[in-house]
Amino acid sequence: MNILLKRVLDRLVRTGNLKVTGPKGFSVIFGDGSGEPVHMHIKTAHAERAITFDPMLAVPEAYMDGELDILEGGVLGVMRIAFQNMGSGGIDATWSKAIEGLRHAFRRLQQINTAARARRNVQRHYDLSGDLYRLFLDEDMQYSCAYFEQPDMTLDEAQAAKKRHIAAKLRLKAGQTVLDIGSGWGGLGLYLAKSFDVDVQGVTLSTEQHGVATDRAHAQGLENRVHFELRDYRELNERFDRIVSVGMFEHVGVNHFRTFFDKSATLLKPDGVMLLHTIGRSGVPWATSAFIRKYIFPGGYIPALSEVMPAIEKSGLVVTDIEILRLHYADTLKHWGERFAANRDKAKAIYDERFCRMWEFYLAASEAAFRWQDLVIFQIQIAKKNDTLPMTRDYMAKCEKALEMRDMGHRPKTPAAKPARRRKVADTE
Repeated sequence: MNILLKRVLDRLVRTGNLKVTGPKGFSVIFGDGSGEPVHMHIKTAHAERAITFDPMLAVPEAYMDGELDILEGGVLGVMRIAFQNMGSGGIDATWSKAIEGLRHAFRRLQQINTAARARRNVQRHYDLSGDLYRLFLDEDMQYSCAYFEQPDMTLDEAQAAKKRHIAAKLRLKAGQTVLDIGSGWGGLGLYLAKSFDVDVQGVTLSTEQHGVATDRAHAQGLENRVHFELRDYRELNERFDRIVSVGMFEHVGVNHFRTFFDKSATLLKPDGVMLLHTIGRSGVPWATSAFIRKYIFPGGYIPALSEVMPAIEKSGLVVTDIEILRLHYADTLKHWGERFAANRDKAKAIYDERFCRMWEFYLAASEAAFRWQDLVIFQIQIAKKNDTLPMTRDYMAKCEKALEMRDMGHRPKTPAAKPARRRKVADTE
């Protein structure tokens, strides 16, 4: 191991039990010996040099390329040691801190997400084969944070609870129109239509997701009440009773927050309600992980609440409720990681070994960030008027309970589960 990397790790790893074997076969142990042991083998001099100067990007790249193996503890263990030691005092003296600071300073240049660039960014991730996502997602293909009402819930149960939780905050009524911005594989929109007898318009920039969602609507006989469009939300001119957006705001980019909420304000009727579900930071604004930005979500950005609220306020919208979901996404990602590992051979048959190693790192590093860093989920309920919704939150719990009872089959399904007459999806302005 080169001397500079040893000095960096000496200063960074104050706690934990990290063993690093270098390209020449020599091993050094870092930390105070506490916790589960982690053993990392850097196999090439090239990877060793890169990790010395930019570990947060070079470690995952070396792992993807097979120049680094994790012999004990897995990716999650490596990231646990890294995140738990950040802020302990040592990392401030490394090149890594300076590099991450530069990434933060230039983050706006990386997030100029015009309509054309947004579409390209989406294609990089969401237009991967739907067969890949079926290997690790729940039955409804919910690719966002689940809601673990009980710690022993299965992934499918927790994703169903998430849909109920969101639906309750929308306070839906039969006959209303709903816009789903970033509609994914269609599960939420279909659920809302069946549960509340509403008409849903979903918009996505992913060709793969659009195709799957449209097929699902037809298969469930809901094509007259739920339709999905391959369209940028900025192109819409209709007005809706309700707007929901789950897992899409992370792709908007800090430069476009004001545009997002200004447009939402024009799309929402005067007595409308909006629910935004997004990954956020409990801490101060910071740069997107270099690995995530380069390989997973180009153009993506995880905001602090202090960056979101001013854009909402300036749009004229009213924040009526904020809930912070802590650790729910960590548990969701744990399930995804276990499912991916169980189906790794199938994933490799779709893509290749390098892709599988990239995806393993993505899922484990993301879980670590929610467990040991400052990532959380914001659920922000928004209206145009402060008297649109009840003065207490009791209605949310009552609605969730009623949906749970219905979903579990304790009472007959409502007529909304059957195909209904065709209505206009939205009124024009």
